[in-house]
Amino acid sequence: RHLAAAVVIGAVVSLGTFLIAARIFAATVAVPDVGRAYAMLVGLLGCVLSGLICAKLFPPKREVVETAADPAWRLAAMQQLAGDTGTIGRIEDLPPQVIAELKELGLYEQFAAYDAGQLAPATSGKEA
Repeated sequence: RHLAAAVVIGAVVSLGTFLIAARIFAATVAVPDVGRAYAMLVGLLGCVLSGLICAKLFPPKREVVETAADPAWRLAAMQQLAGDTGTIGRIEDLPPQVIAELKELGLYEQFAAYDAGQLAPATSGKEA
């Protein structure tokens, strides 16, 4: 419902500003192509204006909250990856840029501990 209203608002405001600007520039600019180009620029400003109007009328419905991820979830994901592929790879094989990014995200220690076997995969209780 809000999406349809936003589309209508966007079309009316942007097309309206373009058509009004086209009439004004057609009467004031000597070269018609230049007048149409200016009108298109004003139409783009109309698009921005319609975006601002819709942002005020229809605030976001969801709120994104960043929280720390549960380390147990990460361990389970690594175990699943190791189970699917046989390994998660060796941390020493990663390029320096990836290692720097892992450290920046606070994930390096967990991957290094898993790689070193300190976070051994939990047994599922099934014997082969």
